[in-house]
Amino acid sequence: MSQTFVHLRVHSEYSMVDGLVRVKPLVKRAVELGMPAVGLTEQSNMFSLVRFYKATTGAGVKPVIGADLWLENPDEPENPFRLTLLARDNEGYLNLTEIVSLGYTEGQRHGKPIVQRPWLESRSGGLIAMSGAKMGDVCKALLAGKPELAKARAQYWMNLYPGSYYLELQRTGRSGDEDCLHMSVELAQNLGLPVVATNDVHFLEADDFEAHEARVCIGESRALDDPRRDHRFSDQQYFRSAEEMIELFSDIPEAVQNTVEIARRCSVTVRMGEYFLPNYPIPDGMTIDEYFRKVSEDGLEDRLAKTLSKDDPEYDSKRDAYYVRLNFELDIIIQMGFPGYFLIVMDFIKWAKQNGVPVGPGRGSGAGSLVAYSQLITDLDPLEYDLLFERFLNPERVSMPDFDVDFCMEGRDRVIAYVAEKYGREAVSQIITFGTMAAKAVVRDVARVQGKSYGLADKLSKMIPFEVGMTLGKAIEQEPTLKEFLEQDEEAQEIWEMALKLEGVCRNAGKHAGGVVIAPTKITDFSPLYCDDEGGSLVTQFDKNDVEDAGLVKF
Repeated sequence: MSQTFVHLRVHSEYSMVDGLVRVKPLVKRAVELGMPAVGLTEQSNMFSLVRFYKATTGAGVKPVIGADLWLENPDEPENPFRLTLLARDNEGYLNLTEIVSLGYTEGQRHGKPIVQRPWLESRSGGLIAMSGAKMGDVCKALLAGKPELAKARAQYWMNLYPGSYYLELQRTGRSGDEDCLHMSVELAQNLGLPVVATNDVHFLEADDFEAHEARVCIGESRALDDPRRDHRFSDQQYFRSAEEMIELFSDIPEAVQNTVEIARRCSVTVRMGEYFLPNYPIPDGMTIDEYFRKVSEDGLEDRLAKTLSKDDPEYDSKRDAYYVRLNFELDIIIQMGFPGYFLIVMDFIKWAKQNGVPVGPGRGSGAGSLVAYSQLITDLDPLEYDLLFERFLNPERVSMPDFDVDFCMEGRDRVIAYVAEKYGREAVSQIITFGTMAAKAVVRDVARVQGKSYGLADKLSKMIPFEVGMTLGKAIEQEPTLKEFLEQDEEAQEIWEMALKLEGVCRNAGKHAGGVVIAPTKITDFSPLYCDDEGGSLVTQFDKNDVEDAGLVKF
């Protein structure tokens, strides 16, 4: 069998601070190059995990799940070390999820989520560690001329991750790479440690380097030609082929062989397409289905007592129509396993109404449910308005129900606090959303980092039509004057070509305006957590689509 190589350290666009790799093209490139696996290790997060896992499924490429972490440096707190962790199995995956979450919830210092050693010591199972090359604590000691300190640090990691700690070697043309490599190899021989080669990948193709530099400069609000700018990357940090990596490390073949060995050792199963609801408390002696029926029937009786008159000659037939519809809906909801979802929504809407938080009457397909109307989730009678339940729930199209519940903005946080109190603060979170580089903004951003004039950037941006979903490609098609201007102005063309490479790339993370997830256990059993640098606005690291794929139910 011919020798191959696996990239185990890759930053995608979801690393935010750097990285230009997009997930689907990454997997496609791995397939084209015949690589059996690929590792995605975002900077301090796991934002892309679900889409990465889904993209590799069926593509014949094994996903290696990991994260690039900042590690506390007691001597220089503002200059943390780097450590890369890979999940060897599901225990390691859960430990990694907790470690990454703690970085945000408890470790934010100097603008970075910094991981502390005690967190690693209590969550070391199922993980493989790579030293971080010249940015890791071992190599920094070696480069500082402190071999004994480097040895002690390496032994610490060897004890923490027995048989699963690798000294990381890189040849990316950056200062310190080669010195770090040779000293690391010598230390590895002395301690009997394995070594592993990585290319610290930040972009797919070699000619994407300039676009990646622009992306980094946009994030740091610096110009490409700023003499104060820290040049941390080289044009060699692309997704090299196995042949290139084998040639690059021909003098240390075991460093290449170990990439395949690590990939072979890593096997994580992320459960997708299942739903896990929290347990809603029900009275003793009843099943959840029985209680669900009783609550719905009692609620309908209360509704009908106010809307139907017993003096109406058609009272019985009208009442029967409601109960036929109610039983039809109840049977489907119970068959699909969703009584708990309805009861949870019913409960927090009831609390909101009883505690002075205005609630909308119902919006979207959920207004077609008589059960929801009976449970006071909505205030629209679906029979009166001929609304279809099947638009909301259909057993032939299994998907979670999703009520569009509108709370008063000023009272919304009180409702979330109530839910967190009822189900446990560790089990409740809001949901992340990602901002991207949109057409008009990316043109202005690129012009700024390229040092082009504000007037040119403004003119070019204003030529892009202002409408939802506008892209640079659509703008060229719709605006002949824009196309003509680009053909005539060389500087405008330079901006445009770079903007095309950056358009749509993730630039920041925020909190989704609507939606809360409630887990049956703690959130980190399903998704890592993210929050701002002050510890507020706690959200899942998976967005609204990915969080459902991972099994959490959105309310």
